[in-house]
Amino acid sequence: MSDLPLPLVTIGIPTYNRADKYLREALESALAQNYPNLEIVVSDNGSTDNTESVVQSYADPRIRYYRQQPPVIPNDNFNFCLKQANGAYFLMLHDDDKIDPDFIDTCMRAANYDERLGIIRTGTRIINADGTVINEGRNRAGGLSVADFIIGWFAGLTPLYVCSTLYNVTGLRSMGGFRSRHNLFQDVAATIRLAAAMGRVDIEETKASTRQHGGKWTHVARVREWCEDSLELLDILCELAPDMRNEVRKSGLQFFANVNYNRASDVRAPVKRVKAYLTVYQLFGRRYFPSVRTVFRSTAIYRTLRQLKRKILGLPAWVD
Repeated sequence: MSDLPLPLVTIGIPTYNRADKYLREALESALAQNYPNLEIVVSDNGSTDNTESVVQSYADPRIRYYRQQPPVIPNDNFNFCLKQANGAYFLMLHDDDKIDPDFIDTCMRAANYDERLGIIRTGTRIINADGTVINEGRNRAGGLSVADFIIGWFAGLTPLYVCSTLYNVTGLRSMGGFRSRHNLFQDVAATIRLAAAMGRVDIEETKASTRQHGGKWTHVARVREWCEDSLELLDILCELAPDMRNEVRKSGLQFFANVNYNRASDVRAPVKRVKAYLTVYQLFGRRYFPSVRTVFRSTAIYRTLRQLKRKILGLPAWVD
């Protein structure tokens, strides 16, 4: 550990009805940090389970528990955690995500304990509901300019997740916290705006885990909201990279169209799924089409072929 003063780091855990399993994992991963100067803010958004008793059972002075009553919209709960932060840096740890024991220490060492940086980031692994690793994205954005950092995200060089990002508290508050039109890409907007305004430190190693849940949607309206948030975010990204505006917009339109066609493929009902595809097609200027794989990924035939492939090759269940 450095002889330099250790900046206080706040871990914010917004939670709702996850007391039985995931909340414990998230909270214990925060408590297990080998970085000594931290606080943990748990904001319970009106849970109906035993969330409060689970949090109180840890009896750790670093934990501060709050309960939202009546409940607020999820993004307001995120920003409530930020409002309560006393630290120089803030980590938004969702109640089903986890961080490695040396996550904060690794970040602060890489930043040389400088409190003036916008963001500090590591790589991120994707885990499923059971905690099995299904993918890992190392952060290969070190040394890239803001524009190349944005294009690198589009190209898969670096994943952008809140669980692997420390945010400068003063900077994040000054830009209004986490926010976007529909509060769907609010985390990415905050990440890149802070990086552009105050600089960043990139750590290649993977030190955090975000959980991916299954599930289908039933409403086309949600796909429209994702598309609108995507296009608003793309406008922001173009403003942050004026010298490469055309390149960012071209790469971004293709990237976000693909993202939203994949979201449309998760709409449950076939007729509504087609409407969702058309929504993406229209909002993205009728220039991009979903791949054949995306269109058929939700069908029974596609699922059967995937199962057969796994059986023949002896592959685990998460391999596509």
